[in-house]
Amino acid sequence: MRTPKSIFPYKITQVLRWSSVHLHITTTASPSTRFSFSTSSLSERLKRFALTRHSLSAKLKDVCFAMDGSGASPLKEMPLGLDEASAEEYASQSKLLQEFTNVSSIDKAWTLKPNNGKDSHAMFSISQPNLLANKRRKHIISSHILKESNGSTSFIWAPFPIEMTGVSTMVPSPSGSKLLVVRNSENESPTQFEIWSGSQVEKEFQIPHSIHGSVYSDEWFEGISWNSDETLIAYVAEEPAPSKPTFSNFGYKKGSSTDKDCDIWKGQGDWEEEWGETYAGKRQPALFVININSGDVRFVEGIGKSLSVGQVVWAPSTEGLHQYLVFVGWSSNGRKLGIKYCYNRPCALYAVRAPFQESKGNELNLKSKAYEDVCVLNLTQSISSAFFPRFSPDGKFLVFLSAKSSVDSGAHSATDSLHRIDWPTDGKLDPSPKIVDVVPVVMCAEDDCFPGLYCSSFLSKPWLSDGRTMILSSVWRSTQAILSVNVLSGNIVRISPSDSNFSWNVLTLDGDNIIAVSSSPVDVPQIKYAYLVEGSSNVPEWSWADISSPIPRYSEKVRTLLSTLQFSVMKIPVRGVSENLSKGASKPFEAIFVSSKSKKSNVRDPLIVMLHGGPHSVSVSSFSKNMAFLSSIGYSLLIVNYRGSLGFGEEALQSLPGKVGYQDVNDVLTAIDHVIDLGLADPSKITVLGGSHGGFLTTHLIGQAPDKFVAAAARNPVCNLALMVGTTDIPDWCYVETWGCDGKSMFTEAPSAEHLDLLYSKSPISHLSKVKTPTIFLLGAQDLRVPVSNGLQYARALKEKGCEVKLMVFPNDVHGIEKPQSDFESFLNIGVWFKKYCK
Repeated sequence: MRTPKSIFPYKITQVLRWSSVHLHITTTASPSTRFSFSTSSLSERLKRFALTRHSLSAKLKDVCFAMDGSGASPLKEMPLGLDEASAEEYASQSKLLQEFTNVSSIDKAWTLKPNNGKDSHAMFSISQPNLLANKRRKHIISSHILKESNGSTSFIWAPFPIEMTGVSTMVPSPSGSKLLVVRNSENESPTQFEIWSGSQVEKEFQIPHSIHGSVYSDEWFEGISWNSDETLIAYVAEEPAPSKPTFSNFGYKKGSSTDKDCDIWKGQGDWEEEWGETYAGKRQPALFVININSGDVRFVEGIGKSLSVGQVVWAPSTEGLHQYLVFVGWSSNGRKLGIKYCYNRPCALYAVRAPFQESKGNELNLKSKAYEDVCVLNLTQSISSAFFPRFSPDGKFLVFLSAKSSVDSGAHSATDSLHRIDWPTDGKLDPSPKIVDVVPVVMCAEDDCFPGLYCSSFLSKPWLSDGRTMILSSVWRSTQAILSVNVLSGNIVRISPSDSNFSWNVLTLDGDNIIAVSSSPVDVPQIKYAYLVEGSSNVPEWSWADISSPIPRYSEKVRTLLSTLQFSVMKIPVRGVSENLSKGASKPFEAIFVSSKSKKSNVRDPLIVMLHGGPHSVSVSSFSKNMAFLSSIGYSLLIVNYRGSLGFGEEALQSLPGKVGYQDVNDVLTAIDHVIDLGLADPSKITVLGGSHGGFLTTHLIGQAPDKFVAAAARNPVCNLALMVGTTDIPDWCYVETWGCDGKSMFTEAPSAEHLDLLYSKSPISHLSKVKTPTIFLLGAQDLRVPVSNGLQYARALKEKGCEVKLMVFPNDVHGIEKPQSDFESFLNIGVWFKKYCK
């Protein structure tokens, strides 16, 4: 029973004593103010109860009394922002979300060849959210790959996974006989290197912070590479912390001091630029080599302070000559703009001499005498972007990916290209090597044909035994596909099945066989194994086999719910095509539609329109626990890949910059009308959900189409470009997406009044007066990409005009809101919020 609010206008601060007879309460009005009443006549007394002391009243707010057999039970308070009905929904949905959260993810895999050379072993790195610890729990599970005499293959799995507590990263040696395990500390204690061999730790080294900080393991600056004889390991780590000024009661103290000195304190010193989102507090990445026989660690000299290094690999060794390291370098002479998800940062491949080898001098062995005094050589001066370096098995050429179309246009991500450099067999490097285009940028993707390369990673060993064919994963419109690329001929073959809309991702190679993972929005990831067979016309073809595995595990409830769902990929014609659109931008875009199988034709589930960020990103048809959860609580999903998304060719992608808030908004509205016209959605039950640029679209849509949506959810949304441009780690993004390619040259740290005016007019906040959709905002307080002030300003303005708003801020989370607890609570609240308005 709820106590009338008018009787008690002050909040309870303490329940002093509860018994079956009396309840004693202290209120915020005065700690000394107490009142009591008998529970046996509670209802009658509350109607006439009033208490006045020092002209103050007391309020018993939102108190529920659950009577048990003895007449009473403990006082229960409702969670902040929830009423009783929402609390019931909260409890129900949280149980289901927990079921989906428990589904593990397959992150990486390695294969190792035993001495007999016939069968092989595989190790899989899997992860699972640990909600109580608010971390991801990492495991390794291994399998023996058994090659049967009849040509079939089976996996013999270890009975249990092994938890990798405290492990930052691990890398097997080239032969597979050793394993490097790196443990980064969370404080100032040393970084730990372990060399495992067989069943035990062979070597263990503690690297103090005076040598370097944490090893980078972020899959971007990250680079760990064994040399061919497995005695040296090159890697990227934070450079040592710079000295800071020391002060005492007498002022600045010259000379050195120790932490044991109790009469001093450390100043801050000069502030240093960082690489933005997710790199806060990280020091400059630098290159090191460790000798695993002696434990000696050496800083790789000759690399200027202006270069941030990453992705290091050993160059092929040449007998009697010095060996080189090849790495990626990002120049940072000026401001370090945010690099996370931003491929438009210029970078190049560099070569530098490796330490631990005798030499007559520091100079590189160059063909040109003009470069004799150079310590570090830029190998890719003629191209604006070069990363993911990989040497062919025979060492004759170096292959790399380039985001030159992104760097040149200013779009944060665009269509990739693949290139090759012939590596000198005599060890003499060419200062200006010829760069061969292997796979160029695809401008216009023809129907069902290769749309261009869109790769977020490469395997460390991507080669088949012919030494010229790479296996890689790439976005192919609204799916992810596995491709083979001949780096000499440029021939590209899609080798994952094309007769389904599943997404495929290569995990590792087992000789000339492929271990991959396949999934869909309604199918959890499953391990697949591919091998070459002779086709009907004597052309090799790939045959894919299902592998029964214990990962990922999921409950019977999840299995049952997913079995009731289906999905399709829709092609949606562009509406209102203008004459100046390129051919690629005029072609249909796509949307993934997830729905229930069992609904009658006249019954339509509420619809959630889901919008990816970027805007130059993409939603592929792979499994997402959060999307599967929303589908399972009774929603259809419309996952829109509007023009500007990756995977559809460069012309379609470049059609969006300069037209944000217009073209992308119209594409989403076109997609919604498309499913309504097909009878798949009820126009009175449409919600919208997006994050980052998807949040930009979400808040634009509820302003530009205020009668279209019954509820909305925005995660770290871009709401006001004029506010964001001065606070974000990527201010250039605001310019490029607002003005198009011209924005790259217009970008300035001091926008003019005219610039701010246009930025504001392109923003969702300019349509705020029309908004009436109930909206939930989920914000990361540590977000450097779209600072929390952006969402707060917009949400407060909506509240000011009387709109229904729910606001959640996660104090320790960044742009992605990816911490397990934040992610869980975020989507739980989205589910409850949408249920409230879709009845």
